Amino acid sequence: MRKFLGATVLFISILLLAACGSNEDTLSKIQDEGVVKIGFANEKPYAYEEDGELKGAAVDIAKAVFKELGVDEVDPHLAEFGDLIAGLDAGRFDVVTAGMAITPDRCENVIFGEPEMKYGEGLVVPKGNPLDLHSYEDIANNPDITVSIMQGATEIGFVQEMGVDEDQIKSAPDIPATFSDVESGRADVTTATEMTLKMALLSADNDDIEFVEDFEQPDVEGNPSYGSAAFKQGEEELVEAYNEALQKLKDDGTVAELLEENYFDPVDNFPEEEVTAEKVCEGEFY
Repeated sequence: MRKFLGATVLFISILLLAACGSNEDTLSKIQDEGVVKIGFANEKPYAYEEDGELKGAAVDIAKAVFKELGVDEVDPHLAEFGDLIAGLDAGRFDVVTAGMAITPDRCENVIFGEPEMKYGEGLVVPKGNPLDLHSYEDIANNPDITVSIMQGATEIGFVQEMGVDEDQIKSAPDIPATFSDVESGRADVTTATEMTLKMALLSADNDDIEFVEDFEQPDVEGNPSYGSAAFKQGEEELVEAYNEALQKLKDDGTVAELLEENYFDPVDNFPEEEVTAEKVCEGEFY
């Protein structure tokens, strides 16, 4: 009987050790392999692919952080913005670097790293702004107006909070699709972050649509937004290591430099020291 019990205990111990070995934490795994799987949406200037290369402010910051952690290679995974969190949860990538805004709702599904940037909102309309739109209230005040917004973007909640009816909102998979909606007349206006719209317009080189320069920023919870990397729930060790390396790069000026290289203002778009992911998740800056 003792031999039988001893063999059973030994067998169980081996199984447990094997299980532990097969569940290597993500931080150790990517450091051992030297590769990190990054999920991103094709949205300039945050994260985008150009000539087969992954670029953008969020990407460059993430690359610099992971290099500090001994990880030099990036394995990029393009997804629609609205699918990034689901892809992260499914394990298709280790981190999302899309300048994603930290929001209390999103904090229920992912762990956000500390803020890397901040930004406001903007509008793009047909050339000449025929409907004279300068704010979300202008859209809300005319129920015949349709606004095209990228799926999963925080602007959907922003416009609704300012009175825009759900029936006025048209969903689109990405920013080029929202521009196409406005240009074709399927929508009267589109909204996204200011930097996204300005960069997309530069790339589109389209004289039929324009950015509203005197746009009135909405007084809503979450504006300005604070963008950061997002991680799967349960990856506290990876997030802690990421944040430590990120803080080092903030302190030595690298983050501000990378923001400036990607068309952000190194001062105005740099997050305030007192703003933390935890405080934004708790609604303190909303």
